[in-house]
Amino acid sequence: MARGFFISGTDTGVGKTIVTAALIRCMRARGMHAGAMKPIETGCSRVGDVLYPHDGIFLKRAAGMDESFQHISPYRFETAAAPLTASEEEGMEIDIRVIRDQFDLLAKAYKPVIVEGVGGILVPIRRDYFVIDLIRDLELPLIVVATPFLGTINHALLTVNHAIDRGVAVAGIIINFSRPPDGAISEETSPALIQRLSGVPLLGTFPYLRSVENEALEQAALKHLDIGPVLDR
Repeated sequence: MARGFFISGTDTGVGKTIVTAALIRCMRARGMHAGAMKPIETGCSRVGDVLYPHDGIFLKRAAGMDESFQHISPYRFETAAAPLTASEEEGMEIDIRVIRDQFDLLAKAYKPVIVEGVGGILVPIRRDYFVIDLIRDLELPLIVVATPFLGTINHALLTVNHAIDRGVAVAGIIINFSRPPDGAISEETSPALIQRLSGVPLLGTFPYLRSVENEALEQAALKHLDIGPVLDR
């Protein structure tokens, strides 16, 4: 099995954090010592001099990790924008070596480490350096999170095709209901069509959850996700 997986979305707001936490709970329920990393988080809350990463802390709790959130989310910004914009606004350049080194440390304690990205694969981190470049540098297979709603086929295929063109292995796609279903035909037809057109394994369709506590995430993941294809990597 790969020492980690990188979770990216077709867009912002597709539910990457919920799916990442669900994957971690599912793997832990199957006896794996899965850990989490959210290397860059923007839009953090400031309390005094400390920036608190909401997603990083949520993933830390899902994985039951002892490490501080500073290790799980080494780069935190108050500005709610792309990492390149946030880093320029706050005068703190992102050093990719810091992220790689922290991932290597976590990978010694956990297997696999599930790394959640920020936005989609072409979100800029530095000038001429994007999320897709970080995925390549960490040498991780990619799991794409998409929604079943109208427009998702285009976004999913663009993401998968660009990743493959850049030499990134795409381990699978997870369709996530980031909002309650409304009965549209796209919700029924998009998952199978995305799988057929992309040629990438569909790992499952994750339902909209009103509770995102660990137990609810774990039960839903065990019921709706098939992680067998990624465990064989």
